[in-house]
Amino acid sequence: MSAVIDHAHGHAGHDDHAHDHPHGWQRWLFATNHKDIGTLYLFFSLAMLMEGGVLALALRTELWQPGLQFVNPELFNQFTTMHGLIMVFGAIMPAFVGFANWQVPLMIGAGDMAFARMNNFSFWLLPPAAILLTASFFVPGGATAAGWTLYAPLSVQMGPGMDLAIFAVHIMGASSIMGSINIIVTILNMRAPGMTLMKMPMFVWTWLITAYLLIAVMPVLAGAITMVLTDRHFGTSFFNAAGGGDPVMYQHIFWFFGHPEVYIMILPAFGIISQIIPAFARKPLFGYASMVYATSSIAILSFMVWAHHMFTTGMPVTGQLFFMYATMLIAIPTGVKVFNWIATMWQGSMSFETPMLFAVGFIFVFTMGGLTGVILAVTPIDIQLQDTYYVVAHFHYVLVAGSLFALFAGFYYWAPKWTGHMYNEGRGKIHFWSSLISFNVTFFPMHFLGLAGMPRRYADYPMQFTDFHQIATVGAFWFGLSQVYFLFFVVIPCIRGGAKAADKPWDGAEGLEWTIPSPAPFHTFETPPVVK
Repeated sequence: MSAVIDHAHGHAGHDDHAHDHPHGWQRWLFATNHKDIGTLYLFFSLAMLMEGGVLALALRTELWQPGLQFVNPELFNQFTTMHGLIMVFGAIMPAFVGFANWQVPLMIGAGDMAFARMNNFSFWLLPPAAILLTASFFVPGGATAAGWTLYAPLSVQMGPGMDLAIFAVHIMGASSIMGSINIIVTILNMRAPGMTLMKMPMFVWTWLITAYLLIAVMPVLAGAITMVLTDRHFGTSFFNAAGGGDPVMYQHIFWFFGHPEVYIMILPAFGIISQIIPAFARKPLFGYASMVYATSSIAILSFMVWAHHMFTTGMPVTGQLFFMYATMLIAIPTGVKVFNWIATMWQGSMSFETPMLFAVGFIFVFTMGGLTGVILAVTPIDIQLQDTYYVVAHFHYVLVAGSLFALFAGFYYWAPKWTGHMYNEGRGKIHFWSSLISFNVTFFPMHFLGLAGMPRRYADYPMQFTDFHQIATVGAFWFGLSQVYFLFFVVIPCIRGGAKAADKPWDGAEGLEWTIPSPAPFHTFETPPVVK
């Protein structure tokens, strides 16, 4: 293995001298180094976050009061579908892959990612896919209105926008699979000598597990949407009951992808939080091994709970019971992680810079999302709350306050390393408090809407829901503006200049490469280790 690492380091060094690096647009188009590609992923996901956010605000604007104000129900559902697809496949997943590209090689002492050109290709698949997805609004019949889940038989009857969406999701899936192969090979083959698996930083561990999940489930999604495609154009009837098919089969296949997918979007977030909290508590992560095992068990259990999305499809009671208990079981390893984070903070000498604020905010809101998840796991309750705003509130607490807040935490934590400049701490704190408060103003009232029976994906509603909808709409615009503030007053100034970052910007914390997992590693990776 040392020969592999030696070759990797030597090869990277040789390349640096052998070729002049391309500049301008060529630097980005032909990028093969992990840092430039990580940056491309992050900028792409930021752009998609803004696009998905605009669609969400269009939904909230329509829901300001009862009646149809601006859009017809069909267009409303197109906005819903595209908001979901863009946020999941365009914003959250590429952002975490960007973090992996930047941090994984640095954290394991590798010269770069294992497959540099494949890394470039896996990124450049994304912009065409995003263009395809957005273009589906402009074909006859508009974008698909089947929801981000693309449920059959509705998706079989949609216009050509559905075909564009299917193609876009295929391309994004291919990108995910290639990125995952790259991450796995890099982690397993390119660690510095002495860096055993159980000495890797938690962020590396969570990405290793996430990458395996992606390789396992992306082909399942590809299969589901390919069957929709052949039902649409080639006369098959996988999901057409009249031809002997079964629409519920689509749901089984989709959620066998879709449930592990939600863990794909949260495990790297757990990794980021597990790096930040030890740094700002100034002590090693509590229970490192149990964190690794908990992450692995979450990944395995995620394959055994998919049908909790389908309690209302008429499955046998035995099936309902199995999926109910299996779902509740996932709360155990998740709880282990939350308690370990709290134990890490316990009696630490904590300071609350912006990364730590977002990390603590993450624990607070993610735990709330997890608790509503346990509530929804109870079959009889879920049957009442299925497809209501309660479910919308639940998954936004996990995905916006979970994934997105962790991404913000990671940005603030690592931006000094990435850019060489410190972000403005005061503005970072404004961004945090503004985001946290506006997020809760937006999504907390949705629990009440759902309990009162307000269905999701409806453009109109009875008068008694008006107040909560208006509170949510105000919160949504506030939250959206907070992210615009983040872009223009935090990200861009940090990239363009600002105070020079110190070698170890977080006073008292370890270097940015990592925070000591427990047990402590015996290598510092200032220089590539000498291979004897």
